[in-house]
Amino acid sequence: MPISTIKLLEDYSSYCAEKNKILSENIANIGTENYQRKDVVFKNMLNDNMNSMLVTNDSTHIGSIQPNNNDEKSYQIITDKSKDDVSGINNVDIDKEMSELAENTLNFQFAAKKISDYYKNLQNVIKGGA
Repeated sequence: MPISTIKLLEDYSSYCAEKNKILSENIANIGTENYQRKDVVFKNMLNDNMNSMLVTNDSTHIGSIQPNNNDEKSYQIITDKSKDDVSGINNVDIDKEMSELAENTLNFQFAAKKISDYYKNLQNVIKGGA
């Protein structure tokens, strides 16, 4: 697995961790009057990173991959300004938040497993294993 893929997985796991915090905050404020739910947007990171990593100096070249040293976060926190009083008090829908929390947990576990597998394989190679 290329280093750029590991970086993408690490960025994705950071996004999932931040999304977990925001979803928990929304759930905690379900009864808070005038609270506006927040969300985390994963700024189409894969496409942006892939496009920024392709560098060519001639239109006939396929392109070479250059490391992306962009330290900018791959996600953005936004506030939902909708006036829907889903809960009767604010715009937080507990069912939607809970389902997003479950989905986000699975996504984080996937990214963490892939990163862990990569480093375990690297460790095996260094030790001289398969």
